[in-house]
Formats: sequence, structure tokens, C-alpha cells
Amino acid sequence: MEEERHKLDKRRLIDLFFDSVHLIMLHYGLWFRETEHQLGLDKAIMVDEIVWKQVLSASLRRIAKRLEIPMKDDTLELLANISQEDLVGLLEDMGKNWLACDGIWFQTIERNYDYEMHIAKRINDTNWVRFSYIEAKIIMKRLNLPENGGISALKEALKYRQYALINKQEIVEIGDNKVIFRMNDCRVQSARKRRGLPDYPCKSGGITEYSRFAEAVDPRIKTKCIGCPPDPHPEEWWCAWEFEIE
Repeated sequence: MEEERHKLDKRRLIDLFFDSVHLIMLHYGLWFRETEHQLGLDKAIMVDEIVWKQVLSASLRRIAKRLEIPMKDDTLELLANISQEDLVGLLEDMGKNWLACDGIWFQTIERNYDYEMHIAKRINDTNWVRFSYIEAKIIMKRLNLPENGGISALKEALKYRQYALINKQEIVEIGDNKVIFRMNDCRVQSARKRRGLPDYPCKSGGITEYSRFAEAVDPRIKTKCIGCPPDPHPEEWWCAWEFEIE
């Protein structure tokens, strides 16, 4: 089989390389999902933390060796040496990639299989049940935020969401135990507005998303929707949420 691979042209080899990346992503996700099924979501997140560090380290070392790219500080030297400004730009690009992935899945289901929007929306809302919770736990670990850290921990975690990389948002202080979070500019909704389309009715997914994110930070936090499409909203924000520990 190795001899056969050496006979392939470069374009076919590149396609096979990206197929391998695709299959790694799918296989990793299937492992996570079944671990969640067998052990529960919190245990799956704990296992993922251990697994991902080893998978990332092994992958980077193999790529570095094959392409003769030096390693520095346990990462590829080309990443370690780029400017802070470019790293911030890369983070923004990753946020856009994440959102594009989400949108392409939604649109493919909606447009290509004779399904109504509500089917794609139902899948989307269900995905947020897990994703928001997982995202919050990963952020907390990265920032060393304490479990049950209350409103102060939530405020910090909200700054590091994938959405925070690409949208404009603000947090309004109400007190030690209550804040209001507003999405001032939503990339998805603004794009729809530019195309003359109505607001995407994201309230059901938003309720799940923000409630689960807050729950992951601190189960005592209660989430209330102040307004989210299809609700009417002022020009200065698309959706707004209240978080409170009673």
C-alpha cells in the first residue's frame, strides 16, 4: 500500500491528508459522545482534558518532525515566534471558522434534505445543551476559575467564549449577585440584516445556550432572557440576558 501512495499525484495526496484530518475530528467526537453516554458529561469533560493534551502534543511533534519545523515551548516554533497581533488575528479567524462550521451544518440540513427550518433549529438547540456547558468548563480550566465562582467567575468566562472573538458584547453591572449581558453586534444577525432578511429566531437556542453556560460556571446562577429574536429589540443590542444568584 505504501508503494501505491507514492504513485499518487500531489493533489490526491493533499486530499487524502485532509480526509485524515476530517476522520480524526469525527473519531474524536464519537469517542467523546460515547464517553459521555457511558460516564456522564462531567466525566467526559475530565477525560477529554487528559486526552486532548496528549493528542495535541503527539500530533504537533509528528508534524514538526516530518516537515522539519523546530519546536519551541511545546509548540511549533512558527506559532511561538509570530507577533501578538497576529496571534490575536488567528484567534479571530478561529472564531469565524467555528461559526462558519455551525452555519454550514445548519444550512445544509435546512436546504438539501427537504426539511423545514424547525428541524435544523431543533438539532441546533440540542447541540447547545452540550456545547455551552463544555465550552464553559474548558474556559474555566484555562483561566483557573473556581467551581461555583458566582457572578464574578461568569463575567470573566463570558469574555473568552468563541462568540466573544467575533461579536461585540457588553456586561452591565447591577450588583454583586446580578449582571446583564448584551450582544451589541451579532455577526449572524448583522449579515442577515445586510441581506434584507428578518432576524433569525434564536431565542429557544439562546435560552438553552446561556442557561447551560451559566450552570456550568455555577449551578446557583439563574438565567433570564430580557429579549432575543423573534422578540423586538432596540438598535443597540440583538439579545440581552440577566444572570443572578438569588
